[in-house]
Amino acid sequence: MFHKRYSRNYLTNLTMKLILRLFVIVAFIGILVLVIAYARGYRLDFNNKALSSTGIIAVSAYPKAAKVYLNDELKGVTDLNMPSLLPGNYKVEVKKDGYTTWRKNITLKGELVESLDVLLFPLNPSLTPLTNLGITHAIAIGQTDRYLLFSQNDSVEKDGIYVFDPSKRAISFLPPLKLIVLKSNLPAELDFREITVNFSPDFKEAIVDFNATASYLLTLDDLNSQPLDVTNSKETLLLAWQKEKQQEIAKIFETFPKEIGKIATDSFQVVAFSPDKTKILYQAKNNFVLPLAITPPMIAANQTPEARTLEKDFLYVYDKKEDKNFLISNFKPASRGEFQISNSILWYYDSQHLVINEEKKITVIDYDGQNKQTVYSGPFENYFLGTTTDGTLLVLTNLNGQINPLPDIYAVGIR
Repeated sequence: MFHKRYSRNYLTNLTMKLILRLFVIVAFIGILVLVIAYARGYRLDFNNKALSSTGIIAVSAYPKAAKVYLNDELKGVTDLNMPSLLPGNYKVEVKKDGYTTWRKNITLKGELVESLDVLLFPLNPSLTPLTNLGITHAIAIGQTDRYLLFSQNDSVEKDGIYVFDPSKRAISFLPPLKLIVLKSNLPAELDFREITVNFSPDFKEAIVDFNATASYLLTLDDLNSQPLDVTNSKETLLLAWQKEKQQEIAKIFETFPKEIGKIATDSFQVVAFSPDKTKILYQAKNNFVLPLAITPPMIAANQTPEARTLEKDFLYVYDKKEDKNFLISNFKPASRGEFQISNSILWYYDSQHLVINEEKKITVIDYDGQNKQTVYSGPFENYFLGTTTDGTLLVLTNLNGQINPLPDIYAVGIR
């Protein structure tokens, strides 16, 4: 009898120990699951009485200490992380006294971080003169940091064609200008007010057409004491340059996804590659559907709605890193021509924004076509617009027209 009672007690104790161990294991697993779920952003949703995944909105901005509003509620200042947000639609605003306001509507998904890198611009930008020549015409030298300036002021010593590089600051007040040809070394009847320019693929040479009557080949690195007249051979030279440019563009497209590169060669009219070569601003040559290169699409990519059904003549930006394509809605089909487009819209130095010349004002938009901000609405010659590697805008303007017959280049301080 004692033996049976002992056996039952032993079995009972053993069963209790096993249950206790099992409880500990289950509790440990449960706690581990909760810890992992919490680390991945899951929180109790008391409204829906469920465990819901959450996301994070991280906002950084230039300048720092800008106020961040989420659905019109102040959440803090940049740089700011807003964790444990339930999935859904949110309106984000970034504000700072004396600067433009940035806004964006986003759809937040669970377990993801939505990073917003915001750039604000001063409401009152500074203006600084960079030249004092009196400029008849100014043209950007491709996607370089240099500009070709034409000065015609009836001055034998100064009238000529110059290369201007705003990135090379001299000790003196004004950045240096490199004279490449004096007007006195060209036929007297040539007029700098009616010119077109074509650049070589390496941007070391240029063909300048004067009123479609004479063409001269100029080197952009040295003084041209005897400019070469290429009026009769211009077309042959331009064809050779065009072939080289197409080959260079094809090499860049080789770094894009294969599905895009094949189409881009025939269907993209390249306006400009972004400075970091990860994006391309282009005009569609025809109507077509841009295929997906990354399937399934990246989850934490830019959430701005895409435009993959393309229409002829519209402008788009393609981002090869995220396989995203965005319509630049500020531009509609028109017979603007490549030269006019390239002088109306260009990349900002950070590869995240586009600068747009709207004739009476200059605006900056995100590369996905969102958040247009007016950065300058003062006087300027609307055919010219430039930027520098430090984020400064360049405009051609005359702030003292009663004394100065011609405008000069000014730096617009928006950084």
